[in-house]
Amino acid sequence: MLDVTPLTEGWTLRHDGAALPAAVPGCVHTDLLAAGVIPDPFLGLAEAEVAWVGRQDWTYETTLDAAAGEHEQTDLVFDGLDTVAEIRVDGQLLGRARNMHRSHRFDVTGLEGPLAVRFLSAYTEAEAVRERLGERPNAYPEPFQYLRKMACSFGWDWGPTLVTAGIWKPVRLERWSTARIARVRPLVTVEEGRTDGRARGHVELYVDVERTRVEAELSVTARVGGVRASATIDGTSGLVRLQVPDVALWWPRGYGEQPLYEVELELHGEAGPLGTWRRRIGFRSVELDRSADAHGSGFTLVVNGERIFARGVNWIPDDIFPSRITRERYRTRLTQAAEAGVDLVRVWGGGIYESEDFYDACDELGLLVWQDFPFACAAYPEEQPLRGEVEAEARENVVRLMPHPSLVLWNGNNENLWGFRDWGWEGRLAGDSWGEGYYLGVLPRVVAESDPTRPYTAGSPWSGSWDHHPNDPAHGTHHSWDVWNRLDYAAYRAEVPRFVAEFGWQAPPAYATLRRALPGERLAPDSPGMLHHQKADDGNGKLERGLAHHFAVPEGGFTERDFDRWHYLTQVNQARAVATGIEYWRSHWPVCAGTIVWQLNDCWPVTSWAAIDGDGREKPLYHELKRLYADRLLTLQTRDRQLTVAAVNQSADPWSSSLTLRRMSVEGGVVAETNAKLAAGARAVARTPVPKELEPVGPKEFLVADADGLRALYFPVPDREVPYPRPRFDVSVAPGEVTVTARTLVRDLLLQADRLAPTATTDRGLVTLLPGEQVTMAVRGWETRGEAAAAAARAALYCVEPTR
Repeated sequence: MLDVTPLTEGWTLRHDGAALPAAVPGCVHTDLLAAGVIPDPFLGLAEAEVAWVGRQDWTYETTLDAAAGEHEQTDLVFDGLDTVAEIRVDGQLLGRARNMHRSHRFDVTGLEGPLAVRFLSAYTEAEAVRERLGERPNAYPEPFQYLRKMACSFGWDWGPTLVTAGIWKPVRLERWSTARIARVRPLVTVEEGRTDGRARGHVELYVDVERTRVEAELSVTARVGGVRASATIDGTSGLVRLQVPDVALWWPRGYGEQPLYEVELELHGEAGPLGTWRRRIGFRSVELDRSADAHGSGFTLVVNGERIFARGVNWIPDDIFPSRITRERYRTRLTQAAEAGVDLVRVWGGGIYESEDFYDACDELGLLVWQDFPFACAAYPEEQPLRGEVEAEARENVVRLMPHPSLVLWNGNNENLWGFRDWGWEGRLAGDSWGEGYYLGVLPRVVAESDPTRPYTAGSPWSGSWDHHPNDPAHGTHHSWDVWNRLDYAAYRAEVPRFVAEFGWQAPPAYATLRRALPGERLAPDSPGMLHHQKADDGNGKLERGLAHHFAVPEGGFTERDFDRWHYLTQVNQARAVATGIEYWRSHWPVCAGTIVWQLNDCWPVTSWAAIDGDGREKPLYHELKRLYADRLLTLQTRDRQLTVAAVNQSADPWSSSLTLRRMSVEGGVVAETNAKLAAGARAVARTPVPKELEPVGPKEFLVADADGLRALYFPVPDREVPYPRPRFDVSVAPGEVTVTARTLVRDLLLQADRLAPTATTDRGLVTLLPGEQVTMAVRGWETRGEAAAAAARAALYCVEPTR
């Protein structure tokens, strides 16, 4: 049988003659941090102090004993090398690596002595490739498109520039004889037609082996769901087919359960078993409906025959140093996504193919995965040495991720087709290659050959062909960024894209996150640390202009004196902006078939579009997503110049309820009221016009719609024009909770729990209370009680106040 020895101990990191202990898996930055050589680049302005690290060459060393013992061959296997590396044993060159996104295997049978993995600076390699192949445009002034490395390690408009190197995934010795399992490609399909949630399942296991002895007879045996089958290996490949007559279907969360089946395949030689391959699979079908209709051409995911409005979030690497992301951290972050009502996670193309731990969690939680190939915001050369690496990494990762039922879509790139057409690339390239051959040639071919059970799309955004603009909202996927960059978020209501794959609004991280990341700094929107942890072009200017559309901005802008107010209002604006888009687009189902918020998470403490900040704290946007992505959503929209209640029902059951409409004064009185019937079919939207006499008139009035504990509000003018009363409310504290009772209208009340204690969290975000209404917020991680606790809680409560 295969004998595996992890190589995790005894590593040393060397540079310029100096040596220090190294952790494997890991990277140079984390080793230098552990040794106290560099400051934490997440704190203050320290990112700039460690820029030199990415410009240096580094060497990892240990001692290798590759004696085969009773086995015929010993392989040295690196699951991931970041990125440009030369591997030597006792001075003998084993080989070179130049791709972070794939594994490397070397025959080291009988070798012993010093093992050295020398990493060349990624800058050195990228600049050399650029010099050889010519300049290509990109969205950022760093050469990330010239090598196969996590692009965002070179910085992004939400991330630091920390160009890593190191053995970032596990490394091991594998000793084997006769043959080993080199690759298993599982094709999992189902026969549809049954209506009881079960089906006949089919599993085809395509097996590739590597041999030491060509003449040896080999066979494989596979088991799944109580079914067993065998086959012989002809040369270096074989195929095992299994039919499982009665399997439970795997569903996205909210549509059914997520049953998983273990598949086990064993390789046999004449003398017995030689190796085993095990994975978990799920039985389900997935299609992408891109058919033309009266509105253009759609983009609707269909799972097990069920058409789905995708409630999505974009995912970036959860740490700029990915080797630090543990299985537990993946599970925590993805559980947060599921608890917010998310059912789809898009793994964005400027990051990595994630760890098995990520996809395992998605399988279990019922989170659909849209997987980008790692290309983003740049023109990528198609010549060697990149072209061969691109195909090799694609083939390896497609096969690696195939067992996961959560994976439902392969996407060729992020924004590169759009960039070619709209960002001035076409003229600058003057005929040079830029990646189109990858997205419309290499990658769809690899997916078709290796994984025909899943759809592929060439990019995001992409209209489906060059017959339409790549970002045409009427065709395929759409990225909505003009709104954040140039307009007010009310402009989200100007169009109904078929599928919104990116849109978002910025806000700073939680207050406790800022205090940790900027120790000792007097916080102001434009203080040195705040500006350094704001990577977007004119990010603070866009935040302030976004506020000015809705709130009174102090003459001369927000200053240190106004910081707490600025911090609160920018977080309110973020939540409201995203709500404006999602409510409008969900109300247009099935024309619009999904929204993917930019973004779920952060990789360090920063002002960004994230719903969960770099310290894992949930912003108000996170809690707003719980409402926006719930199965049932009540929203007030203007449709054909008529104020309308839209009841969005994504549940499997019809929604019938009494609807109460109240036209109210900001002073708290009810001007007019009526009741109506609400009836929305399963997976459908029902629209009820608001009677003219219920429509609010002027800045002092607003409309409240209530049904089944859900509420929608409509204010006809921006907050800066609303004559809000001075908010009055009572606060009481009990163990584990804070209760607020409103005495006036209290708009967008927010308990910033982390101001009570850095460890404190709450289960609620923004909530609007009418006079006499009460809300109780659960609070964890805060032990204070009594009068002092009530005073502290009141100080941590914020709401919209009247314009001064």
